[in-house]
Amino acid sequence: MNYKVIKSDDEYENTLAVVEDLVARDPAVGTPEAERLELLSLLIENYEKRVFPIEVPNPISAIRFRMEEQGLRQADLVPLLGSRSRVSEVLAGKRPLTVQMIRALSNALGIPAKTLVGESTPSESGRLEPVNDIDWAKFPAREMERRGWFSSITGETNQPVELRVKEFFSAITAEPAFALYRRRFHGEGLTDENRYSILAWTGRVLSRAKPAAAETPVFTPDRFSIDVLRDLARLSYFDEGPLLAKEFLAKAGITLIVEPALPRTQLDGVALLTEKQRAVIGLSIRFDRLDTFWFTLLHECVHLWKHVSSAREAFVDRLEHTESDEYREKEANRLARDAFIPRAIWRRSKAFLSPTRESIQELAADLRIHPAIVVGRLHFESGNYRTFTNMLGSGSVRRMFPEVTFH
Repeated sequence: MNYKVIKSDDEYENTLAVVEDLVARDPAVGTPEAERLELLSLLIENYEKRVFPIEVPNPISAIRFRMEEQGLRQADLVPLLGSRSRVSEVLAGKRPLTVQMIRALSNALGIPAKTLVGESTPSESGRLEPVNDIDWAKFPAREMERRGWFSSITGETNQPVELRVKEFFSAITAEPAFALYRRRFHGEGLTDENRYSILAWTGRVLSRAKPAAAETPVFTPDRFSIDVLRDLARLSYFDEGPLLAKEFLAKAGITLIVEPALPRTQLDGVALLTEKQRAVIGLSIRFDRLDTFWFTLLHECVHLWKHVSSAREAFVDRLEHTESDEYREKEANRLARDAFIPRAIWRRSKAFLSPTRESIQELAADLRIHPAIVVGRLHFESGNYRTFTNMLGSGSVRRMFPEVTFH
């Protein structure tokens, strides 16, 4: 069969029918049918992006939505914008956002810069290269100490905080060649300004994962597959799904750690390997909702499966309501979405075409996933995040991890 770019509605519908048939057959990974399914899905995705573009939200609407989502008041924006009057003027649309304001709002609230600019801007995707000279005074040591991260460190409690930070990292690994700060970090929204907070949080995840990882089998990507990802996705159907997922991943050689992110980092997850090739996923549960928990979890699983090849690199993600332009992030997004709801099924479902509470529940039941996943997909593709919010499973995730203190 000759593959070509889809250019008409008829070609689109015909390709959808072929994909729907392939999905029903559930071809094994690596087979010609599986590769054909992946290629056709990409052609469909390309057509939909051209024909059904999603309008970028208004900058002020995006700020107000994020304030409502995080329970922020206007006073909370003063440190970002400069004064109460300036905050009022910005929210009223009477003052344009400066570059400094955009940077501050993007980093603090997790709003993509291109949304705040109001037009297309270069992607925030990037990476942080390893550095040889660490400035230990730049780590958020006081916050690390306040959270009890130094409690297991022996020695004088009145020693300089920089020394305690060094000991904190030394306790994670005995092999300096794999020192955390010598890893290459990939991901969304990485900047030199949050480098030290990222290093500290990732170190905390590794520190907590160390005992469990020692009892977990070595992770082997060749044993992972889209079928494993789908089995994991179906655990969302159960009330105790997040806990079942933790057990499921442990058997697959992946240690899951829930650790709240440090202030101003806006991190959602990390995927990495220890120096002994033990796979670790860290989740911050920044948003206490089932849809974001499950999507972030599967997104990080794809990174371990497809992209993390050694202990010298890590993927740190801040997942927002936008698509990344970086190919590995795009792949992680696509595979995670399709593990929950295959594209061909989604585009023909009543939940997409004429969403109601009943149609959402019907699709979720058919796919054996939680309705929150369907609502999250609907929100993302429609750009309207205010519908069916009572079906997102808000407040249902953090309570399952009582051993974690959410700050």
